[in-house]
Amino acid sequence: MSGPILRSWLFVPANHSRRVEKALGLEADAVILDLEDAVAASEKGTARQMAREALSLPRHPRLYIRVNGLDTGLALDDLEAVVRPGLDGVMIPKVESARDVHIAAWLLGQLQGRHGLEEGTVELVALVETARGVERAAEVAAALPAPGRIAFGAIDYSLDLGVSHAGAAEALGHARARLAVTCRAAGLEPPVDTVYPDIRDGEGLEREARQARALGFGGKLVIHPDQIAPVNRVFSPSPEEVAWARRVVEAFTAAEEAGCSSIQVEGKFIDYPVAARARRVLALARAAGAREE
Repeated sequence: MSGPILRSWLFVPANHSRRVEKALGLEADAVILDLEDAVAASEKGTARQMAREALSLPRHPRLYIRVNGLDTGLALDDLEAVVRPGLDGVMIPKVESARDVHIAAWLLGQLQGRHGLEEGTVELVALVETARGVERAAEVAAALPAPGRIAFGAIDYSLDLGVSHAGAAEALGHARARLAVTCRAAGLEPPVDTVYPDIRDGEGLEREARQARALGFGGKLVIHPDQIAPVNRVFSPSPEEVAWARRVVEAFTAAEEAGCSSIQVEGKFIDYPVAARARRVLALARAAGAREE
């Protein structure tokens, strides 16, 4: 894993210029200009052009664009319009197989070459949001080119299963665990968790974000500016975690130099796996700090 640390991913309809300009100045780690669900069919062409124009705007976050699905007849026009200098990545919705990834990656590669971009300049994000996509997550992950990552779309996934999103904790937990393990096994960046649709329920958002982080997710899709700060906080190491990690690394480094690889810190057993986790916490804290700066 070597990609940027991206905790909060803010969706914005591409055809709302004021919202786009505002979003690009917020503290989200990434902004996703949406050409799909948030845009009416009659507005698709306008949204496509506005997304392309947004590539030249000054911004703080990285800029991604969610195109329409590969089976809609719109994805090619979307990609041709937006794969230009200034684009950090594209999100492909309803990815269900390696074939979907191969098609998207081939198109992306051709368009990057056409516009003078080096291969791998534009990241490919596969949005998995169906039962078939979750079931085939391993082949999706294996097919993703570098850089690439997976995001989870739980609302459409719940619809596909025929269950209530609000009451589908077990079904969503299964899907989340499968995606997290799959991404780790494939050497991808940690997956990105689904949106939390109730923008007034801050406690529920934090609770769901913490559950996703505990399973191995690295960030979360958000739909409102008020959701950015809580998500950034949850997916960053806390001051207590950082302090613990520093104590562990310092003690273990000293022990190694003395020829010992098994010690106790504050009454807890520390060996190589625990020390490796502590170093990972410090690396994540440094990366999150760099994002804030």
